[in-house]
Amino acid sequence: MTSLLLPPPQAAAAAYGCCHCLLLASTTVPARSGCVGRASRITLALRCLPITGHRLRSRKVACQATTETEPEGNGDEEKKDETTNAEAALLSSGDTVQDMDADATSTNGIQENVEVIEVASGSPLPGMKQQLDDSVRIPKATIDILKDQVFGFDTFFVTSQEPYEGGVLFKGNLRGKPAKSYEKITSRLQNKFGDEYKLFLLINPEDEKPVAVVIPKQTLQPETTAVPEWFAAAAFGLVTIFTLLLRNVPVLQENLLSTFDNLELLKDGLSGALVTGLIIGVHEIGHILAARESGIKLGVPYFVPSWQIGSFGGITRIVNIVRNREDLLKLAAAGPLAGFSLGFVLLLLGFVLPPSDGLGLVIDPTVFHESFLVGGLAKLLLGDVLKEGTQLSINPLVLWAWAGLLINAINSIPAGELDGGRIALAMWGRKVSSRISSLAIGLLGVAALFNDVAFYWVVLIFFLQRGPIAPLSEEITDPENSYIGIGAAILLFGLLVCLPYPFPFDPSQLTDMDFNF
Repeated sequence: MTSLLLPPPQAAAAAYGCCHCLLLASTTVPARSGCVGRASRITLALRCLPITGHRLRSRKVACQATTETEPEGNGDEEKKDETTNAEAALLSSGDTVQDMDADATSTNGIQENVEVIEVASGSPLPGMKQQLDDSVRIPKATIDILKDQVFGFDTFFVTSQEPYEGGVLFKGNLRGKPAKSYEKITSRLQNKFGDEYKLFLLINPEDEKPVAVVIPKQTLQPETTAVPEWFAAAAFGLVTIFTLLLRNVPVLQENLLSTFDNLELLKDGLSGALVTGLIIGVHEIGHILAARESGIKLGVPYFVPSWQIGSFGGITRIVNIVRNREDLLKLAAAGPLAGFSLGFVLLLLGFVLPPSDGLGLVIDPTVFHESFLVGGLAKLLLGDVLKEGTQLSINPLVLWAWAGLLINAINSIPAGELDGGRIALAMWGRKVSSRISSLAIGLLGVAALFNDVAFYWVVLIFFLQRGPIAPLSEEITDPENSYIGIGAAILLFGLLVCLPYPFPFDPSQLTDMDFNF
Protein backbone atom coordinates (compact mmCIF):
# COMPACT_ATOMS: atom_id res chain seq x y z
CA MET A 1 0.00 0.00 0.00
CA THR A 2 1.16 3.53 -0.66
CA SER A 3 0.85 7.18 0.04
CA LEU A 4 -1.36 8.56 2.77
CA LEU A 5 -1.16 11.98 1.12
CA LEU A 6 -2.75 12.56 -2.30
CA PRO A 7 -1.26 15.08 -4.77
CA PRO A 8 -2.67 18.63 -4.67
CA PRO A 9 -5.49 19.49 -7.13
CA GLN A 10 -3.30 21.80 -9.17
CA ALA A 11 -0.98 18.87 -9.91
CA ALA A 12 -3.71 17.43 -12.13
CA ALA A 13 -3.12 20.26 -14.58
CA ALA A 14 0.61 19.80 -14.55
CA ALA A 15 3.23 18.16 -16.68
CA TYR A 16 2.16 14.62 -16.13
CA GLY A 17 -1.44 15.15 -17.22
CA CYS A 18 -0.63 13.35 -20.45
CA CYS A 19 -0.45 10.01 -18.67
CA HIS A 20 -4.02 10.00 -17.31
CA CYS A 21 -5.45 8.41 -20.43
CA LEU A 22 -2.89 5.65 -19.85
CA LEU A 23 -3.73 5.28 -16.15
CA LEU A 24 -7.52 5.05 -16.46
CA ALA A 25 -9.95 4.57 -19.34
CA SER A 26 -10.57 8.29 -19.78
CA THR A 27 -13.62 9.60 -21.58
CA THR A 28 -11.81 12.66 -22.88
CA VAL A 29 -10.49 12.71 -26.41
CA PRO A 30 -6.78 13.60 -26.71
CA ALA A 31 -5.65 16.28 -29.10
CA ARG A 32 -4.85 15.11 -32.59
CA SER A 33 -1.31 15.36 -33.87
CA GLY A 34 0.06 16.18 -37.26
CA CYS A 35 -1.05 19.12 -39.41
CA VAL A 36 -3.74 21.12 -37.63
CA GLY A 37 -6.61 22.64 -39.57
CA ARG A 38 -8.28 26.02 -39.07
CA ALA A 39 -10.93 24.84 -36.62
CA SER A 40 -8.36 22.93 -34.60
CA ARG A 41 -6.12 25.98 -34.48
CA ILE A 42 -8.95 28.07 -33.08
CA THR A 43 -9.35 25.44 -30.39
CA LEU A 44 -5.63 25.64 -29.63
CA ALA A 45 -5.87 29.41 -29.42
CA LEU A 46 -8.82 29.12 -27.05
CA ARG A 47 -6.80 26.79 -24.85
CA CYS A 48 -4.14 29.50 -24.62
CA LEU A 49 -6.57 31.90 -22.92
CA PRO A 50 -6.33 32.21 -19.12
CA ILE A 51 -9.51 30.24 -18.41
CA THR A 52 -8.46 29.49 -14.85
CA GLY A 53 -6.97 31.46 -11.99
CA HIS A 54 -3.45 30.93 -13.31
CA ARG A 55 -1.57 33.94 -14.63
CA LEU A 56 -1.40 34.55 -18.35
CA ARG A 57 2.28 33.56 -18.53
CA SER A 58 1.55 29.97 -17.49
CA ARG A 59 -1.18 29.60 -20.11
CA LYS A 60 1.09 31.15 -22.71
CA VAL A 61 3.73 28.55 -21.98
CA ALA A 62 1.19 25.80 -22.44
CA CYS A 63 0.23 27.25 -25.80
CA GLN A 64 3.83 27.40 -26.93
CA ALA A 65 4.41 23.81 -25.91
CA THR A 66 1.35 22.86 -27.93
CA THR A 67 2.04 24.71 -31.14
CA GLU A 68 5.78 24.25 -31.33
CA THR A 69 5.56 20.48 -31.51
CA GLU A 70 3.61 20.41 -34.76
CA PRO A 71 5.50 18.79 -37.62
CA GLU A 72 6.88 21.04 -40.30
CA GLY A 73 5.50 20.98 -43.81
CA ASN A 74 5.16 22.96 -47.04
CA GLY A 75 2.16 24.87 -45.71
CA ASP A 76 3.98 26.63 -42.87
CA GLU A 77 3.12 30.11 -44.12
CA GLU A 78 -0.53 29.17 -44.64
CA LYS A 79 -0.72 27.76 -41.11
CA LYS A 80 0.85 30.97 -39.75
CA ASP A 81 -1.82 33.03 -41.52
CA GLU A 82 -4.56 30.81 -40.11
CA THR A 83 -3.17 31.23 -36.60
CA THR A 84 -3.00 35.03 -37.03
CA ASN A 85 -6.60 35.16 -38.25
CA ALA A 86 -7.80 32.99 -35.40
CA GLU A 87 -6.04 35.15 -32.82
CA ALA A 88 -7.41 38.33 -34.42
CA ALA A 89 -10.94 36.93 -34.29
CA LEU A 90 -10.53 36.11 -30.66
CA LEU A 91 -9.17 39.55 -29.75
CA SER A 92 -11.92 41.31 -31.70
CA SER A 93 -14.49 40.13 -29.16
CA GLY A 94 -13.73 43.27 -27.12
CA ASP A 95 -11.70 41.76 -24.33
CA THR A 96 -8.01 42.40 -24.06
CA VAL A 97 -5.65 39.74 -22.82
CA GLN A 98 -5.18 41.74 -19.66
CA ASP A 99 -8.94 41.94 -19.02
CA MET A 100 -9.33 38.19 -19.45
CA ASP A 101 -6.49 37.60 -17.01
CA ALA A 102 -8.29 39.71 -14.38
CA ASP A 103 -11.67 38.09 -15.04
CA ALA A 104 -10.19 34.61 -14.75
CA THR A 105 -9.22 35.22 -11.15
CA SER A 106 -12.84 35.91 -10.14
CA THR A 107 -14.10 32.70 -11.72
CA ASN A 108 -11.36 30.41 -10.43
CA GLY A 109 -13.69 28.03 -8.58
CA ILE A 110 -15.81 27.20 -11.63
CA GLN A 111 -13.11 27.25 -14.27
CA GLU A 112 -10.66 24.98 -12.40
CA ASN A 113 -12.49 21.89 -13.69
CA VAL A 114 -12.31 23.16 -17.26
CA GLU A 115 -8.53 23.17 -17.19
CA VAL A 116 -8.42 19.64 -15.86
CA ILE A 117 -10.53 18.45 -18.79
CA GLU A 118 -8.88 20.50 -21.51
CA VAL A 119 -5.26 20.21 -20.49
CA ALA A 120 -4.57 17.40 -18.07
CA SER A 121 -7.68 15.21 -18.42
CA GLY A 122 -7.06 13.62 -15.03
CA SER A 123 -4.72 12.51 -12.30
CA PRO A 124 -0.99 13.22 -12.29
CA LEU A 125 1.71 10.86 -11.09
CA PRO A 126 0.79 9.92 -7.50
CA GLY A 127 3.28 11.15 -4.94
CA MET A 128 4.88 13.61 -7.35
CA LYS A 129 4.66 17.38 -7.66
CA GLN A 130 4.34 19.02 -11.06
CA GLN A 131 5.51 22.52 -11.96
CA LEU A 132 5.19 24.60 -15.11
CA ASP A 133 7.30 27.47 -16.41
CA ASP A 134 9.47 28.32 -19.40
CA SER A 135 12.36 26.22 -18.14
CA VAL A 136 10.54 22.88 -18.18
CA ARG A 137 8.67 22.83 -21.48
CA ILE A 138 10.15 20.64 -24.22
CA PRO A 139 11.41 22.76 -27.17
CA LYS A 140 10.54 21.81 -30.72
CA ALA A 141 14.20 21.15 -31.53
CA THR A 142 14.37 18.63 -28.71
CA ILE A 143 11.22 16.89 -29.94
CA ASP A 144 12.73 16.60 -33.42
CA ILE A 145 15.83 14.98 -31.91
CA LEU A 146 13.62 12.59 -29.95
CA LYS A 147 11.76 11.55 -33.10
CA ASP A 148 14.75 11.29 -35.42
CA GLN A 149 17.62 10.18 -33.20
CA VAL A 150 16.27 8.72 -29.95
CA PHE A 151 13.36 6.74 -31.38
CA GLY A 152 13.90 4.78 -34.58
CA PHE A 153 12.94 1.93 -36.90
CA ASP A 154 14.63 -0.60 -34.63
CA THR A 155 12.82 0.45 -31.43
CA PHE A 156 9.74 2.66 -31.72
CA PHE A 157 8.78 4.21 -35.05
CA VAL A 158 6.91 7.44 -34.33
CA THR A 159 3.85 8.09 -36.49
CA SER A 160 2.34 11.00 -34.56
CA GLN A 161 2.75 13.05 -31.41
CA GLU A 162 0.44 14.80 -28.99
CA PRO A 163 1.84 17.80 -27.09
CA TYR A 164 0.83 18.33 -23.50
CA GLU A 165 1.97 20.75 -20.83
CA GLY A 166 5.45 19.75 -19.82
CA GLY A 167 5.65 16.55 -21.87
CA VAL A 168 4.97 14.85 -25.19
CA LEU A 169 3.11 11.64 -25.99
CA PHE A 170 4.33 9.75 -29.05
CA LYS A 171 2.22 7.23 -30.94
CA GLY A 172 3.77 4.71 -33.27
CA ASN A 173 4.81 1.14 -33.89
CA LEU A 174 6.87 -0.79 -31.37
CA ARG A 175 9.64 -2.91 -32.89
CA GLY A 176 11.07 -5.97 -31.16
CA LYS A 177 10.62 -6.91 -27.54
CA PRO A 178 9.35 -4.01 -25.39
CA ALA A 179 12.00 -4.46 -22.69
CA LYS A 180 14.87 -4.42 -25.19
CA SER A 181 13.42 -1.47 -27.07
CA TYR A 182 12.99 0.45 -23.82
CA GLU A 183 16.63 -0.14 -22.91
CA LYS A 184 17.82 1.10 -26.30
CA ILE A 185 15.62 4.20 -26.24
CA THR A 186 16.62 5.02 -22.66
CA SER A 187 20.31 4.63 -23.52
CA ARG A 188 19.99 6.99 -26.49
CA LEU A 189 17.98 9.45 -24.41
CA GLN A 190 20.71 9.38 -21.77
CA ASN A 191 23.45 9.94 -24.34
CA LYS A 192 21.65 12.90 -25.92
CA PHE A 193 20.22 14.69 -22.89
CA GLY A 194 21.72 13.11 -19.78
CA ASP A 195 19.22 12.97 -16.90
CA GLU A 196 17.05 15.77 -18.24
CA TYR A 197 14.11 13.63 -19.40
CA LYS A 198 12.21 10.53 -18.27
CA LEU A 199 10.74 7.97 -20.68
CA PHE A 200 7.59 5.91 -20.11
CA LEU A 201 6.58 3.06 -22.44
CA LEU A 202 2.89 2.43 -21.79
CA ILE A 203 -0.31 0.96 -23.26
CA ASN A 204 -3.02 3.28 -24.55
CA PRO A 205 -6.30 1.93 -23.07
CA GLU A 206 -8.28 3.40 -25.95
CA ASP A 207 -6.76 1.23 -28.67
CA GLU A 208 -4.48 -1.13 -26.66
CA LYS A 209 -1.45 0.08 -28.63
CA PRO A 210 1.95 1.09 -27.24
CA VAL A 211 2.73 4.76 -26.69
CA ALA A 212 5.85 6.53 -25.45
CA VAL A 213 5.74 9.50 -23.10
CA VAL A 214 8.69 11.82 -22.46
CA ILE A 215 8.58 14.08 -19.39
CA PRO A 216 11.18 16.57 -18.09
CA LYS A 217 12.57 15.08 -14.90
CA GLN A 218 12.60 18.40 -13.09
CA THR A 219 8.80 18.42 -13.17
CA LEU A 220 8.78 15.21 -11.12
CA GLN A 221 9.65 16.01 -7.53
CA PRO A 222 9.02 13.89 -4.41
CA GLU A 223 6.02 15.10 -2.49
CA THR A 224 6.76 16.77 0.83
CA THR A 225 4.50 16.60 3.86
CA ALA A 226 3.79 19.10 6.62
CA VAL A 227 4.35 16.44 9.29
CA PRO A 228 7.64 14.48 9.25
CA GLU A 229 7.06 10.98 7.92
CA TRP A 230 8.79 9.27 10.84
CA PHE A 231 6.68 11.22 13.36
CA ALA A 232 3.37 10.24 11.74
CA ALA A 233 4.51 6.62 11.40
CA ALA A 234 5.51 6.51 15.08
CA ALA A 235 2.14 7.92 16.16
CA PHE A 236 0.24 5.36 14.08
CA GLY A 237 2.50 2.61 15.39
CA LEU A 238 1.83 3.44 19.05
CA VAL A 239 -1.93 3.43 18.50
CA THR A 240 -1.66 0.11 16.64
CA ILE A 241 0.24 -1.47 19.55
CA PHE A 242 -2.54 -0.36 21.88
CA THR A 243 -5.31 -1.77 19.66
CA LEU A 244 -3.43 -5.07 19.26
CA LEU A 245 -3.23 -5.40 23.05
CA LEU A 246 -6.84 -4.33 23.52
CA ARG A 247 -8.16 -6.82 20.97
CA ASN A 248 -6.78 -9.72 23.01
CA VAL A 249 -8.43 -8.61 26.28
CA PRO A 250 -12.18 -9.31 25.89
CA VAL A 251 -13.02 -7.70 29.24
CA LEU A 252 -11.68 -4.34 28.11
CA GLN A 253 -13.29 -4.63 24.68
CA GLU A 254 -16.70 -4.86 26.31
CA ASN A 255 -16.09 -1.64 28.26
CA LEU A 256 -13.63 0.65 26.50
CA LEU A 257 -14.15 3.46 29.00
CA SER A 258 -12.62 1.34 31.74
CA THR A 259 -9.43 0.67 29.78
CA PHE A 260 -7.35 3.46 31.31
CA ASP A 261 -8.49 2.48 34.80
CA ASN A 262 -7.31 -1.10 34.23
CA LEU A 263 -4.15 -0.73 32.19
CA GLU A 264 -2.60 -3.65 34.05
CA LEU A 265 -5.05 -5.93 32.24
CA LEU A 266 -3.42 -5.07 28.91
CA LYS A 267 -0.54 -7.39 29.77
CA ASP A 268 -2.98 -10.29 29.36
CA GLY A 269 -3.14 -9.44 25.67
CA LEU A 270 0.61 -9.33 25.21
CA SER A 271 0.97 -12.88 23.79
CA GLY A 272 -1.75 -12.40 21.20
CA ALA A 273 -0.43 -8.97 20.23
CA LEU A 274 3.07 -10.39 19.74
CA VAL A 275 1.87 -13.23 17.48
CA THR A 276 -0.35 -11.01 15.31
CA GLY A 277 2.27 -8.26 15.27
CA LEU A 278 4.92 -10.78 14.22
CA ILE A 279 2.84 -11.80 11.20
CA ILE A 280 2.33 -8.14 10.25
CA GLY A 281 6.05 -7.44 10.70
CA VAL A 282 7.08 -10.37 8.52
CA HIS A 283 4.71 -9.05 5.86
CA GLU A 284 6.50 -5.69 5.83
CA ILE A 285 9.95 -7.32 5.89
CA GLY A 286 8.95 -9.24 2.76
CA HIS A 287 8.22 -5.95 1.00
CA ILE A 288 11.51 -4.42 2.14
CA LEU A 289 13.61 -7.36 0.91
CA ALA A 290 11.85 -7.44 -2.47
CA ALA A 291 12.26 -3.68 -2.84
CA ARG A 292 16.00 -3.90 -2.24
CA GLU A 293 16.35 -6.64 -4.84
CA SER A 294 14.44 -4.64 -7.45
CA GLY A 295 15.93 -1.22 -6.68
CA ILE A 296 12.63 0.21 -5.43
CA LYS A 297 12.64 2.88 -2.73
CA LEU A 298 9.96 2.64 -0.03
CA GLY A 299 8.77 5.19 2.47
CA VAL A 300 8.30 4.60 6.18
CA PRO A 301 5.38 2.15 6.74
CA TYR A 302 2.27 3.43 8.53
CA PHE A 303 0.54 0.75 10.61
CA VAL A 304 -3.20 1.34 10.64
CA PRO A 305 -4.99 0.49 13.93
CA SER A 306 -8.27 -1.44 14.05
CA TRP A 307 -10.68 -1.98 16.96
CA GLN A 308 -11.96 -5.21 15.40
CA ILE A 309 -8.81 -7.18 14.54
CA GLY A 310 -6.07 -5.08 16.10
CA SER A 311 -4.62 -3.65 12.89
CA PHE A 312 -5.32 -3.34 9.19
CA GLY A 313 -1.63 -3.83 8.38
CA GLY A 314 0.83 -1.31 7.00
CA ILE A 315 0.66 1.36 4.32
CA THR A 316 3.97 1.85 2.54
CA ARG A 317 4.62 4.47 -0.14
CA ILE A 318 6.67 3.75 -3.24
CA VAL A 319 8.78 6.89 -3.58
CA ASN A 320 10.39 6.24 -6.95
CA ILE A 321 9.23 4.93 -10.33
CA VAL A 322 9.06 1.13 -10.62
CA ARG A 323 10.88 -0.30 -13.64
CA ASN A 324 8.31 -2.80 -14.98
CA ARG A 325 5.34 -5.01 -14.08
CA GLU A 326 7.49 -7.93 -12.96
CA ASP A 327 9.28 -5.77 -10.39
CA LEU A 328 5.91 -4.48 -9.16
CA LEU A 329 4.63 -8.05 -8.87
CA LYS A 330 7.68 -9.13 -6.89
CA LEU A 331 7.25 -6.21 -4.49
CA ALA A 332 3.51 -6.59 -4.02
CA ALA A 333 3.53 -10.38 -3.66
CA ALA A 334 6.47 -10.60 -1.26
CA GLY A 335 4.56 -9.17 1.71
CA PRO A 336 1.44 -11.38 1.55
CA LEU A 337 3.56 -14.42 0.66
CA ALA A 338 5.65 -14.00 3.82
CA GLY A 339 2.66 -13.15 6.01
CA PHE A 340 0.49 -16.00 4.71
CA SER A 341 3.31 -18.52 5.13
CA LEU A 342 4.00 -17.65 8.76
CA GLY A 343 0.31 -17.29 9.62
CA PHE A 344 -0.57 -20.65 8.09
CA VAL A 345 2.21 -22.45 10.00
CA LEU A 346 1.12 -20.87 13.29
CA LEU A 347 -2.50 -21.77 12.55
CA LEU A 348 -1.59 -25.43 12.05
CA LEU A 349 0.42 -25.42 15.29
CA GLY A 350 -2.54 -23.94 17.11
CA PHE A 351 -4.82 -26.77 16.00
CA VAL A 352 -2.23 -29.46 16.78
CA LEU A 353 -0.72 -28.25 20.06
CA PRO A 354 -2.76 -28.48 23.29
CA PRO A 355 -3.31 -25.27 25.29
CA SER A 356 -0.31 -24.39 27.48
CA ASP A 357 -2.47 -24.03 30.60
CA GLY A 358 -4.45 -27.19 29.93
CA LEU A 359 -7.69 -25.24 29.61
CA GLY A 360 -7.28 -23.12 26.51
CA LEU A 361 -9.87 -20.80 25.09
CA VAL A 362 -13.49 -21.97 25.09
CA ILE A 363 -15.37 -21.00 21.93
CA ASP A 364 -18.46 -21.89 19.95
CA PRO A 365 -17.39 -23.95 16.88
CA THR A 366 -19.74 -21.91 14.67
CA VAL A 367 -17.07 -19.19 14.65
CA PHE A 368 -15.08 -21.34 12.22
CA HIS A 369 -17.81 -20.88 9.61
CA GLU A 370 -16.51 -17.34 9.05
CA SER A 371 -13.51 -18.57 7.03
CA PHE A 372 -13.40 -21.30 4.40
CA LEU A 373 -9.72 -21.95 5.06
CA VAL A 374 -9.92 -22.00 8.87
CA GLY A 375 -13.19 -23.94 8.88
CA GLY A 376 -11.81 -26.54 6.49
CA LEU A 377 -8.65 -27.00 8.56
CA ALA A 378 -10.68 -27.24 11.76
CA LYS A 379 -12.87 -29.95 10.27
CA LEU A 380 -9.83 -31.82 8.90
CA LEU A 381 -7.73 -31.70 12.08
CA LEU A 382 -10.36 -31.79 14.83
CA GLY A 383 -12.72 -34.29 13.20
CA ASP A 384 -15.83 -35.36 15.10
CA VAL A 385 -14.96 -33.18 18.09
CA LEU A 386 -16.09 -30.20 16.04
CA LYS A 387 -19.89 -29.92 16.29
CA GLU A 388 -22.24 -26.98 16.15
CA GLY A 389 -23.75 -26.13 19.52
CA THR A 390 -21.00 -27.94 21.48
CA GLN A 391 -18.44 -25.75 23.27
CA LEU A 392 -14.84 -26.41 22.29
CA SER A 393 -11.53 -25.62 24.01
CA ILE A 394 -8.73 -24.62 21.63
CA ASN A 395 -5.24 -23.19 21.82
CA PRO A 396 -5.57 -19.36 21.58
CA LEU A 397 -2.78 -19.48 19.00
CA VAL A 398 -5.49 -20.43 16.51
CA LEU A 399 -7.28 -17.09 16.89
CA TRP A 400 -4.05 -15.07 16.99
CA ALA A 401 -2.77 -16.64 13.77
CA TRP A 402 -6.21 -16.33 12.19
CA ALA A 403 -6.17 -12.57 12.85
CA GLY A 404 -2.79 -12.31 11.13
CA LEU A 405 -4.06 -14.27 8.14
CA LEU A 406 -7.13 -12.04 7.90
CA ILE A 407 -5.00 -8.88 7.90
CA ASN A 408 -2.90 -10.29 5.05
CA ALA A 409 -6.02 -11.44 3.18
CA ILE A 410 -7.61 -7.99 3.37
CA ASN A 411 -4.44 -6.44 1.98
CA SER A 412 -4.57 -8.99 -0.86
CA ILE A 413 -7.95 -7.76 -2.13
CA PRO A 414 -7.37 -6.66 -5.77
CA ALA A 415 -8.50 -3.08 -5.24
CA GLY A 416 -6.87 0.34 -5.43
CA GLU A 417 -3.27 0.52 -4.26
CA LEU A 418 -3.51 -2.45 -1.93
CA ASP A 419 -1.04 -5.28 -2.43
CA GLY A 420 -3.78 -7.16 -4.28
CA GLY A 421 -4.42 -4.16 -6.55
CA ARG A 422 -0.75 -3.98 -7.46
CA ILE A 423 -0.64 -7.72 -8.07
CA ALA A 424 -3.65 -7.48 -10.40
CA LEU A 425 -2.09 -4.62 -12.39
CA ALA A 426 1.22 -6.47 -12.69
CA MET A 427 -0.48 -9.68 -13.86
CA TRP A 428 -3.16 -8.38 -16.22
CA GLY A 429 -2.31 -4.79 -17.08
CA ARG A 430 -3.90 -1.48 -16.18
CA LYS A 431 -7.20 -1.76 -18.06
CA VAL A 432 -8.23 -5.20 -16.74
CA SER A 433 -7.00 -4.45 -13.22
CA SER A 434 -9.05 -1.24 -13.16
CA ARG A 435 -12.22 -3.23 -13.85
CA ILE A 436 -11.32 -5.86 -11.25
CA SER A 437 -10.65 -3.10 -8.72
CA SER A 438 -14.04 -1.51 -9.34
CA LEU A 439 -15.75 -4.88 -8.93
CA ALA A 440 -13.85 -5.66 -5.72
CA ILE A 441 -14.68 -2.29 -4.17
CA GLY A 442 -18.33 -2.78 -5.12
CA LEU A 443 -18.43 -6.20 -3.45
CA LEU A 444 -16.72 -4.75 -0.38
CA GLY A 445 -19.36 -2.05 -0.28
CA VAL A 446 -22.11 -4.68 -0.24
CA ALA A 447 -20.28 -6.64 2.46
CA ALA A 448 -19.92 -3.44 4.49
CA LEU A 449 -23.69 -3.46 5.02
CA PHE A 450 -23.34 -6.61 7.11
CA ASN A 451 -19.77 -6.51 8.44
CA ASP A 452 -17.95 -3.79 10.41
CA VAL A 453 -14.49 -4.85 9.21
CA ALA A 454 -15.57 -4.55 5.56
CA PHE A 455 -17.09 -1.13 6.25
CA TYR A 456 -13.92 0.31 7.76
CA TRP A 457 -11.83 -1.24 5.00
CA VAL A 458 -13.97 0.39 2.30
CA VAL A 459 -13.46 3.74 4.03
CA LEU A 460 -9.70 3.13 4.24
CA ILE A 461 -9.43 2.26 0.54
CA PHE A 462 -11.57 5.20 -0.54
CA PHE A 463 -9.60 7.84 1.35
CA LEU A 464 -6.07 6.42 1.37
CA GLN A 465 -5.66 3.65 -1.19
CA ARG A 466 -8.01 4.21 -4.10
CA GLY A 467 -5.17 4.96 -6.53
CA PRO A 468 -4.46 5.21 -9.38
CA ILE A 469 -1.22 3.28 -9.17
CA ALA A 470 1.68 5.36 -10.47
CA PRO A 471 2.78 4.51 -14.03
CA LEU A 472 5.72 2.17 -14.44
CA SER A 473 8.67 2.95 -16.67
CA GLU A 474 7.71 0.07 -19.01
CA GLU A 475 4.23 -1.44 -18.68
CA ILE A 476 4.05 -3.56 -21.82
CA THR A 477 6.14 -6.63 -20.94
CA ASP A 478 4.27 -9.35 -19.03
CA PRO A 479 5.90 -10.91 -15.94
CA GLU A 480 7.30 -14.43 -16.11
CA ASN A 481 4.75 -17.23 -15.68
CA SER A 482 6.29 -18.32 -12.38
CA TYR A 483 5.64 -14.90 -10.83
CA ILE A 484 2.14 -14.83 -12.30
CA GLY A 485 1.48 -18.19 -10.63
CA ILE A 486 2.63 -16.82 -7.27
CA GLY A 487 0.42 -13.77 -7.67
CA ALA A 488 -2.62 -15.87 -8.56
CA ALA A 489 -1.98 -18.17 -5.58
CA ILE A 490 -1.87 -15.18 -3.22
CA LEU A 491 -5.17 -13.81 -4.53
CA LEU A 492 -6.78 -17.26 -4.22
CA PHE A 493 -5.42 -17.85 -0.71
CA GLY A 494 -6.73 -14.48 0.44
CA LEU A 495 -10.13 -15.35 -1.01
CA LEU A 496 -10.20 -18.63 0.93
CA VAL A 497 -9.46 -16.77 4.16
CA CYS A 498 -12.27 -14.26 3.60
CA LEU A 499 -15.00 -16.54 2.21
CA PRO A 500 -17.25 -18.35 4.73
CA TYR A 501 -17.26 -22.12 5.26
CA PRO A 502 -20.77 -23.17 4.13
CA PHE A 503 -20.91 -26.83 5.20
CA PRO A 504 -22.04 -28.14 8.61
CA PHE A 505 -19.36 -29.65 10.84
CA ASP A 506 -21.63 -32.44 12.07
CA PRO A 507 -22.08 -35.11 9.32
CA SER A 508 -25.40 -36.17 10.83
CA GLN A 509 -26.89 -32.86 9.77
CA LEU A 510 -26.23 -33.80 6.17
CA THR A 511 -27.62 -37.34 6.42
CA ASP A 512 -30.76 -36.10 8.18
CA MET A 513 -31.59 -33.75 5.35
CA ASP A 514 -34.49 -34.94 3.20
CA PHE A 515 -34.04 -34.04 -0.44
CA ASN A 516 -37.16 -34.50 -2.55
CA PHE A 517 -36.70 -34.26 -6.26
